[in-house]
Amino acid sequence: MFSRRHAIRLGLTTGAVGAVGAAGGVFRTLTAGQPAAAATPAAGKASAAAPVEPFSVPLTIPPVLAPYRRTGTADFYRITMRRTGVEILPGTRTDALTYNGSFTGPTIRARTGRTTVVQQINALDMPTSVHLHGGNNPVAHDGGMMDTIAPGGKRTYVYENEQPGATLWTHDHAHHMESEHVYRGLSGLYLLRDPAEDGLGLPAGKYDVPLVLRDAQFDGNAQLVYTMDDAENRTTILVNGRPWPYMKVEARKYRFRLVNSCNLRIFVLALSDGSATQHPVRQIGTDGGLLAAPAETPVLVLSPGERIDFVVDFSKYAPGTRLTLANMLGPGPTELVGQVMRFDVGERTADSSRVPDTLATLPALPKPTVERSFELSMDEPGSGGHQAYINGRTFDPDRIDTHIEWGSTEVWTVTNKSATVPHNFHTHLVQFRILERDGQPPYPAETGWKDTVLLFPGQTAKLQLTFDSHRGVYPYHCHMIDHSAMGMMAQMKIA
Repeated sequence: MFSRRHAIRLGLTTGAVGAVGAAGGVFRTLTAGQPAAAATPAAGKASAAAPVEPFSVPLTIPPVLAPYRRTGTADFYRITMRRTGVEILPGTRTDALTYNGSFTGPTIRARTGRTTVVQQINALDMPTSVHLHGGNNPVAHDGGMMDTIAPGGKRTYVYENEQPGATLWTHDHAHHMESEHVYRGLSGLYLLRDPAEDGLGLPAGKYDVPLVLRDAQFDGNAQLVYTMDDAENRTTILVNGRPWPYMKVEARKYRFRLVNSCNLRIFVLALSDGSATQHPVRQIGTDGGLLAAPAETPVLVLSPGERIDFVVDFSKYAPGTRLTLANMLGPGPTELVGQVMRFDVGERTADSSRVPDTLATLPALPKPTVERSFELSMDEPGSGGHQAYINGRTFDPDRIDTHIEWGSTEVWTVTNKSATVPHNFHTHLVQFRILERDGQPPYPAETGWKDTVLLFPGQTAKLQLTFDSHRGVYPYHCHMIDHSAMGMMAQMKIA
């Protein structure tokens, strides 16, 4: 269970974070009487009106891309990156950067041990780079920030999928452009399944539902407004590209795959019926795949780049019940950012799915031989500066910051040295395990394989990583990607 102690350790208290919403009262219960402050607009700015009435549009599911060719060992896809006018706000068209004209981008469904080959065609007027976030791939197919596709060019990425099943995603990574490119739409789902997972009996098919979260700001013509490092004004919450949607669900179990594709926004999510009653969910997976065992939790904490798989059993609720997926963290007005989507519960239907007590076997951690420390910082708001740093240095593509011996196991201690700004920390190529948060063990939902870890101001996390797959130069960076575009990125060479 996610306890008050865990909430405090994550920084989820009024004093540590501020701007914590009170949606549904769940957070007040979680923090055992500590009042939660309402999420508020930025100082001096009026509360923005919603561009559409919340819960007035149905949730849509990103299209699944069909391979144009299949062999005995591989599936082949072709994707074109292009500008497209898409309907986000009802009855309007918004200019977006898309994969195959879809916002959110199309989903690739892959299998462990079966190769996926994707030809990416850049029909845009700026360079792009496609990174499979969470993927274990050689440098040539990682989609690094300097390894770009020129306008009018094409690139073929090969993913061997030699890793456990997991909820992965693709996004643009062209340095200094990735922030705006992802904000304007260049991201898509990559759902990797494996035989071990298939045998568990988890909800599947139409009951296995992706929920890709992002936030946005629109002008009066329904066009996206992009300003670097602007967390306060992106107050329209989108799920699968739809503003505050509703979803009609049967009274049975559903598996949901949450992806935070926002540039900066952190979510603290809970099911709410408008009362102070807690409605726990069962978290079954995180960035790198399934947890060892389900973790019951009343809140789901998700920073940019992180993924969470969870199960809700709607048979516990009477038909006609309406449950809001509430967000309890700002910035922004509660009436906008304090709600994400709504589930409308229908009639009970047959359900043979289950959530077993054992989901996966996590291997024993090898003994580390190297320890390193990393400090994340940036020019604080109001300082006049606009740069971000790892160990006091901004990103330099010609510099190797960390030299790693192939096959080694290391412990990295990562500290957020910023006084007011949260960060997170993402590694390419390798998944890690969280050993500690501020000297204490991680809570159960963080005990699986991770590639992104959230750090509020002053927090420290100790991570264990093993570098035994591919050699070469890979980045690590803050995945609040406005921060990485501002320089909070470095490179490791594994040799």
